Amino acid sequence: MKLNKDDQERDTDKKRDDKDDHQYWQGPSNDGKKPSFRPQNNPKNRFALMVFITLAITFAYMFFNSASATDQVVPYTTFISYVDSDQVSSVEIKEQSQIKFSLKNGITAQTRIPYFDDGLLQSLKAKKITVTGSVQEISLLQILLQLLPWIIFIGFTIMLYRQSSGMNGKMMSSLGKSRAKEYMDSDTKTTFNDVAGQIEAKYELEEVVEFLKRPEQFTKVGARIPRGVLLVGPPGTGKTLLAKAVAGESGVAFFHTSGSDFVEMFVGMGAARVRDLFEQARKHAPCILFIDELDAVGRTRGGGLGGGNDEREQTLNQILVEMDGFATTTGVIVMAATNRPDVLDPALLRPGRFDRQVVVDLPDIKEREAILKIHVRKIQLEDDVDLKRLARGSAGTSGADLANLVNEAALFAARKKKTTVSMEDMEEARDKILLGVARKSRAMTDDEKLATAYHEAGHTLLHYYLDNLDPLHKVTIIPHGRALGLTVSLPERDGYTKNRSMLLDWIKVTMGGYVAEELVYGETTTGTSNDIKQATDLARRMVTEWGMSGLGFVNLADESEPLFLGREISQRKDYSNETARRIDEEIHAILDEAMLSTRKILTDHREELDVLTNELFEKETLDDNQIRILLGFEPWVATPKTIRNPAKKKTRPTKNDAPTEGEGEIAKE
Repeated sequence: MKLNKDDQERDTDKKRDDKDDHQYWQGPSNDGKKPSFRPQNNPKNRFALMVFITLAITFAYMFFNSASATDQVVPYTTFISYVDSDQVSSVEIKEQSQIKFSLKNGITAQTRIPYFDDGLLQSLKAKKITVTGSVQEISLLQILLQLLPWIIFIGFTIMLYRQSSGMNGKMMSSLGKSRAKEYMDSDTKTTFNDVAGQIEAKYELEEVVEFLKRPEQFTKVGARIPRGVLLVGPPGTGKTLLAKAVAGESGVAFFHTSGSDFVEMFVGMGAARVRDLFEQARKHAPCILFIDELDAVGRTRGGGLGGGNDEREQTLNQILVEMDGFATTTGVIVMAATNRPDVLDPALLRPGRFDRQVVVDLPDIKEREAILKIHVRKIQLEDDVDLKRLARGSAGTSGADLANLVNEAALFAARKKKTTVSMEDMEEARDKILLGVARKSRAMTDDEKLATAYHEAGHTLLHYYLDNLDPLHKVTIIPHGRALGLTVSLPERDGYTKNRSMLLDWIKVTMGGYVAEELVYGETTTGTSNDIKQATDLARRMVTEWGMSGLGFVNLADESEPLFLGREISQRKDYSNETARRIDEEIHAILDEAMLSTRKILTDHREELDVLTNELFEKETLDDNQIRILLGFEPWVATPKTIRNPAKKKTRPTKNDAPTEGEGEIAKE
C-alpha cells in the first residue's frame, strides 16, 4: 500500500511523537552525522527503581538468613536438663541473652535465657563445660532493614514535595496565561451567507473584512480602520455568529475568549492574562480578537461600595492600555459583544478603542422568515409548512429562539414516528417556546373548565369589536405553563410604536376575562391576576412615561438604577406627594374608562359570548377561521389600509382592512 505525501508526513510526525515520549533531544553526535537521542532521566523512575532494589535485597536477606538458621531451638529448661545430665560439651553466650551450645554427640542447638540466672555459670563450671562469650553480630543489611521504613517515609515525603512544588510552579505560571482559543482560517467556515438578516450590521462589518484583506486600500488615502467593534444587542441575536463570519470572510486568525476568563482569585492575574492575550494576537497579526460578554470586566469604574483595590478595575485598565496606549500596534482588531452597553465604562467607548458600535437587534418579520429558511435546510418539510406564517406568529423572538423552534418541531415529528415535519409540528413547537408546555394531563372539573372558557371567550370576542388590535390567531383552554388558557393574536407585520388608541384597546382586551366572569357568575376568580397586572402596568406607563394622560408632557418614571444596588434599595421619587396623587387618579381614570367600554361590548354581545364559550368548552382550541364561521363573520382579507373599520352588530365585522402595525400579544389567564 502506498502513502501519499501528507500521509507520510503524518506517519513521520507520529513516529517522532512516539519517540519523544521516551527520549529527549541531545543534539548532534560527536561525528556530526546524525542526531542522537538519549533516554530521559526521570527522577520519579529513579526513585521507584531504588525502592524496588531495596525491597528485593531485603526479601533475599530474609530468605537466606532463614535458610542458614538451621540450629535447633530448644526451651531453656531443656538446656538446663542437658547440663545436669552432663550432655553439653561447650556453650557460647551472646549478649547475656542467647546461648548456643553443642552436645557431646555433635548436635548443636540454641536457646534464649528468659531471666537473669546467677547460678548458670557456676553450674557450667561444675560440669567443666567450655564457656565462651561473644557480642551480637551486626550487619549492614540489618541496619538497612531497621532503617527501611524511615527511608521509604522520607523518600515518599520528598517525592510529594517535589511534585507539589512543580505543580504549584506550573499552576502559578499558567495563571497569567490567556485562555483564549485560537481558530485559524481552516477552522472558521462561517461566512456572511450563514447569517440571515442583520443587513446593517453586516454592512458595518464588511469594512473590517476589507481592511483585513486589503489594508493598503485604506492606508493609501490615510484612513484608519476602527480598532474596536462593539456588537450590542439582546441575547440570541447572533453577535458571536457575526464575529465568526467576519473571521471566516477575512481568512485570518481568530482568538475567542470571554470576559469571565480574565476574572481570577489572585490579584493581578486578570491584567496578566490581558497582556498575554494581546501579545499572542500581535504575533498572529493581522487577526481578530473577540471578547464575549465584555460587561463582565468592562463595567464602569468606581461603582463599588467597599472602595479599595478592585481586581476587575485593574483588568479593565490593562484592556484600555492594550487597545490604545504607547505600545499599540496595528493589525489586531478587537471585537466584543455585550447585552448591557449602558454599564460599560466610558473610556471603552471613546474613539480609538471601541469607537464603532454595531447594533444587532431582534429580527423583523422578513428576517425571521430568512432565519427559519436557514435552519430548516437540514430537515424535510411537508407541503403545508408556511414559514411566513410562522414568522408572523413569532414576533419578538431571536435567532436562537427560531433555531430552537425548528429543533423542537423536528423532535415533535420524531415522537410521532414521522420522517417529515408538518405545520402542526411547527405550531406545537412555537406554542411550547412562546407560551409554555401544554399541560394536557392537568385534570379540571367541568365547572373550572367552563369558567376558563368564559374567561378566554371574553378576551377573544373583543378582538372582533375593537378597531386597533392585531388579528386573532387562536384561543385555547388547554393549560400552558402556569396559565389555564391563552388568547393569542397574530400581527401581519412588526410594529415599533403604538398610539394611545392601540394601548387602550389592548387594556380592554386584558379586561375581557374579568368582565366575562363578572357578567356570568357575578364574581371573579384568581385567574385574572395576570390580566390586572398587564392593564395596570400599561396604564401607569401611559401616565408616567408616554405623556398619554392629563398630566401632559412630563416623565415621572425613574429609570436610573445604581450598578451594585437593587431597585428596592435605591428607589426614590423625583416628584411631590401631590403629583403622586394625581398619577394615581390618572391611572384609575384610564382603567375605569376601559372597564366601562369593555363591559358594554360584552353585555351587548352576551349571546355570542355564550355560543363561543360552549364551542370552546367542547373543542378546547379554536382558531380565527373557526370563530368567524361560528359567529357568522366574513373571512378576513388584508388590504393596504392600516386601520380597520369598526364592527357592526347586525352585519358582523368584515375584517376587510389590514391590521395595524403592532407586535403580537398574548392574553393569559
